[in-house]
Amino acid sequence: MTAVNSARTSAENSVGRPTPITNATALQKPSGMPIHKYGQYEAVEIPDRTWPDNRITVAPRWLSTDLRDGNQALIDPMSPARKREMFDLLVRMGYKEIEVGFPSSGETDFAFVRSIIEEGAIPEDVTISVLTQAREELIERTVESLVGARRATVHLYNATAPTFRRVVFRGSKEEVKQIAVDGTRLVMEYAEKILGDETIFGYQYSPEIFTDTELDFALEVCEAVCDVWQPEEGREIILNLPATVERSTPSTHADRFEWMSRNLSRREHICLSVHPHNDRGTAVAAAELAIMAGADRIEGCLFGQGERTGNVDLVTLGMNLFSQGVDPQIDFSQIDEIRRTSEYCNQMEVHPRHPYAGDLVYTAFSGSHQDAIKKGFDAMEADAAAQGRTVDEIEWAVPYLPIDPKDVGRSYEAVIRVNSQSGKGGIAYVLKNDHKLDLPRRMQIEFSRIIQAKTDAEGGEVTPTQIWSTFQDEYLPNPENAWGRVQIRSGQTTTGSDGRDTITVDATVDGADTVLTGSGNGPISAFFEALQAIGIDARLLDYTEHTMSEGASAQAASYIECAIDGKVLWGIGIDANTTRASLKAVVSAVNRATR
Repeated sequence: MTAVNSARTSAENSVGRPTPITNATALQKPSGMPIHKYGQYEAVEIPDRTWPDNRITVAPRWLSTDLRDGNQALIDPMSPARKREMFDLLVRMGYKEIEVGFPSSGETDFAFVRSIIEEGAIPEDVTISVLTQAREELIERTVESLVGARRATVHLYNATAPTFRRVVFRGSKEEVKQIAVDGTRLVMEYAEKILGDETIFGYQYSPEIFTDTELDFALEVCEAVCDVWQPEEGREIILNLPATVERSTPSTHADRFEWMSRNLSRREHICLSVHPHNDRGTAVAAAELAIMAGADRIEGCLFGQGERTGNVDLVTLGMNLFSQGVDPQIDFSQIDEIRRTSEYCNQMEVHPRHPYAGDLVYTAFSGSHQDAIKKGFDAMEADAAAQGRTVDEIEWAVPYLPIDPKDVGRSYEAVIRVNSQSGKGGIAYVLKNDHKLDLPRRMQIEFSRIIQAKTDAEGGEVTPTQIWSTFQDEYLPNPENAWGRVQIRSGQTTTGSDGRDTITVDATVDGADTVLTGSGNGPISAFFEALQAIGIDARLLDYTEHTMSEGASAQAASYIECAIDGKVLWGIGIDANTTRASLKAVVSAVNRATR
């Protein structure tokens, strides 16, 4: 049945059959919205365009601008501690080019750039980048921030788009081009005067807003900048062509990049960089097609953080490559740790449906989806066995799952659980409404499996009392039901001059009283080290807490997701003291792993 013939009116014809609609567009009516206010994007004439036939077979160069473009879009910009946490994460993940700030904008950004240089936080193979406008005093301050850096790039920009020329600067094309030329010359002069031979210095220029700038003028400005910088072998220039506001389809964005790539002289000495924003919701596609059209590098942010609708999402881009068997050269294997750190640094949550990283993206609630996924896992095991190989050695092919969740640190339990959406929601409602426990989503899914097993074994309805009894037995051992290897009686933490915490815990382990000690960058980290002394290897995956009531005597509930001996398990702790609640949550998960 065709799409047109599948749409039918509610009326019936003379023989009792619904009358087919032969013109489906007749159902649509004018919206009444003021469409006269908006013009169409400009098409690019490239009859022999080549990008549609290209495929991405190797990773592009990446630049993270989380600490600059992402940070400037936050309601509460990152503190120095949060900035450092984000920088360290980006380094661990493998980003080799990181835009670390706008040092001439204020003392906070300047001080941060100085701190990572002076504290030796920048690996030798990582290039930091700093942004500046094309004003002399700002350029001088920007270059000063880089003294002592091993590898550094100054990124200069000025607006070249017609609306900016007419409304903001009220300048001619020639005047706007001269700003870029003069700014480039000043960057070179101050770098020569201020930076020593220990700094490998690079330059990046952006004609802002490239997507609104006439192509021939964008080319003219970029060529003028190159005439000053004089790119050659061993002297690269980065030309960044930003979609500061996304204006067109990804295909037109690709056409603009192919046109520029074809027409730039000295192309072999130019790194052509793409910087999409997501105003039309197609930034990922625009970036991918630009790479197919000749771009060399992508600038973006983790999880699409950035102004308005955000910068292009580096996580989705990298994982898209991974899902096609292309090494992104960035490590996403612990996606929950990356997400948790990003949420802490940005003070913004990642959506539960966010590609690859959201809490719910590997969980199927539909019965038919669950059945297909389970059969897919079974088929993978059978195919691997028939080939005499492991499942990890054969091509991934499970319905509804574009990648193996295990490859990004997720467990299979959330995928193959057989439970209904209403069942999970009902269980979570009882625990929150009756007992003030607001379980994290993945813990809801974990516990719903336990309840599902109970209903499968016993049949009938599970009452709120039975739900609470099962929950206590599973997560909350008590003196009357003291199961598990470890019970803690008291604990004490101290913070040293180096900022590290040391913990001492009076505990009972395997029935014997003992004292556990450890150190780390927080009480939980220190407790994990203490547990290693008794042969328990645990790693934190997720942590959340909340108060259960108001007032001075309020108790806190802590939830911790841990990886323990190949298992991923949640634990919960309840106590008036939040640190003790956290330790109890760890013990809950540890005891469950050995139960």
